[in-house]
Amino acid sequence: MPRTDSIAPPSDQGAAAAGAGAGASALAHADGEVLLQREGPLARIILNRPKALNALTHDMIRSIAAALTEWAEDDAVQTVLLTGSGDRALCAGGDIVSIYRDARTDAGGDPDENARFWADEYTLNAQIKRYPKPFVALMDRIVLGGGVGLSGHASHRVVTERTKLGMPETTIGFVPDVGGTYLYSRTPGELGTHLALTAATMTGADAIALGLADSFVESTQLESLVDALKRMPAAAAIAEHASPTPPAPLLAEQAWIDESYSGNDLAAIIERLQRSSVAAAQAAAIAILAKSPTAVTVTLESLRRARGLADLEDVLEQEYRVSLRMVAGHDVIEGIRAQVVDKDRNPSWQPSTLTEVSDADVQAHFAPLGERELRLPRADTNGKHDTEREATA
Repeated sequence: MPRTDSIAPPSDQGAAAAGAGAGASALAHADGEVLLQREGPLARIILNRPKALNALTHDMIRSIAAALTEWAEDDAVQTVLLTGSGDRALCAGGDIVSIYRDARTDAGGDPDENARFWADEYTLNAQIKRYPKPFVALMDRIVLGGGVGLSGHASHRVVTERTKLGMPETTIGFVPDVGGTYLYSRTPGELGTHLALTAATMTGADAIALGLADSFVESTQLESLVDALKRMPAAAAIAEHASPTPPAPLLAEQAWIDESYSGNDLAAIIERLQRSSVAAAQAAAIAILAKSPTAVTVTLESLRRARGLADLEDVLEQEYRVSLRMVAGHDVIEGIRAQVVDKDRNPSWQPSTLTEVSDADVQAHFAPLGERELRLPRADTNGKHDTEREATA
């Protein structure tokens, strides 16, 4: 959920993307934050902020969306590939300090800029989900928050033995977004509930087992895979390089997780975790209690509601309502201050206990926004749905 104040005109970005010919060519974003390259039938998106773990900015979001729109109409483009620069991350989320600054109306911030960022980001998440051509995401090393939004909705999601994937939002008093509650609410049992509330990460094998990834490729094979994507269809290239998926550590923990996290009562969930004879369960209770009471309570409600929503767009629209309500409150600003700005790791949550968070407070986060509602199309601008994409991939 990153942002920046530098926004290039989408029309200029689209024209530049269209100008990348069918041969090997490259288009760099004006400030180099994202590289858009064409290598024969392969169109590449390279997140290019390695010192910031390829954290997303608003400008990057708009550039990627414009390029995807152009490539969808370009018959010479057969596959889109998402990767990250450097050797540490695909994408670790976003520039939350910018969100902090714009959320602080007492210091001249502009909350509407956060709303504009999330609207564009969530629209891109849906665009990727409905993309009419194979979209391959190499989810190597760190993949967190907004990085999950870019990769977790792709048609071909590749993980490695180095993958570290998660939604860490509750740590800063926020809630999983970018379709994170869509993905986590559809995992086996209560594994997604555990991950969302504790902000824990998962391995690549876990991601496949939980439905957040599709194929396991050893990191030593990634360069060869990228080369193969220039020569053959995405599914064939990935199959040629894939290895058997290792055991998923989280599946070994599912029994106590399912037993502890059932139901809609967070206090009861924490009590079951505390009473468990499993050390990991007790540690999970400690982790949840250290987070914003409002954030974890709203997160649980978000997950339960997401289970009953029909598609990603419905969930993204719900997340948009919740995001705007959360950032207008106290805890997101305080959480970012404690974790990133002052780095004292000692947030003062308001309210400070679960018992102080009323059901009315929670439900208010989901109320319609009226004219400010995010309304996403149920098909992408190129007119194809998931089933059509999968049939042609």
